[in-house]
Amino acid sequence: MTSSAELASFFMKNAHAILCELTSVRGSSPREQGTFMLVGPDALFGTIGGGALEYMVIDHARRLIAEGRAEEAMDVPLGPEIGQCCGGRVRVSLRYADGKTRQQLTDRIAAEEAALPHVYVFGAGHVGRALAQFLAMLPVQLEVIDTRREELDLLPPGVKARAVAMPEAVVRSAPDGSSYVILTHDHALDFLIAQEAMARTDSPYVGMVGSQTKRARFASWFRAEGGDGKALERLVSPIGSQGIGDKRPEVIAALAAAEIMVHIGKREAEFARARAPGSLGVVIGR
Repeated sequence: MTSSAELASFFMKNAHAILCELTSVRGSSPREQGTFMLVGPDALFGTIGGGALEYMVIDHARRLIAEGRAEEAMDVPLGPEIGQCCGGRVRVSLRYADGKTRQQLTDRIAAEEAALPHVYVFGAGHVGRALAQFLAMLPVQLEVIDTRREELDLLPPGVKARAVAMPEAVVRSAPDGSSYVILTHDHALDFLIAQEAMARTDSPYVGMVGSQTKRARFASWFRAEGGDGKALERLVSPIGSQGIGDKRPEVIAALAAAEIMVHIGKREAEFARARAPGSLGVVIGR
């Protein structure tokens, strides 16, 4: 996932760069309209989908830099002509990234980052650290929560982390639409966090690591605590199983990361349908 820090670093290292943006997309294409990348003399930021199209655009952009030209447009059929079989057609705008353009892109990336869904990972043990590595590459705002500072110190560099005495309280103050992945070292603490997360009807994903036995014990405890049995249908537990039963931390984490993104994607699709003109859909919050 591209970030504002990476964009700032690119601009610092590339005094001359060309902004390449898909301004029109018809039919099948590797990326959607509005996608952009930046091309410097020896560096790239972002992608418009790779393949022959991207190589062609990079070549054109570097030619603009070398010739001192500021603008060009390309109309590219994504078919046999360029050895790419998408079958659609795209228009690409290429223009010099001047000071105004750089500020606009900086603001755009910052706004996109701020709008990303939040994912809270509770527990920085083996599965938690592996999951953090995967989620750090995905379009989410990740934060890892644990009571143990020494475990948080083992997380990959750049991952946001917080040591708190009462992790369940983090759920109560989390932004709307947040997802929760629960895998602490303490089953009783897992249950408390899951109880709080189950009360958040705005959450696209609530997952808890463990076995079917642990799920059954949580369900019994949850009902005894006055929890709504219907809410248990929203709990994903075990996480990342996908029917294969692999217990290696890295495999669980990889499958759980995909699982989380599927749930988030489905919720975003529901919201998009509810916002569509003429829709009678209602978005339910907390």
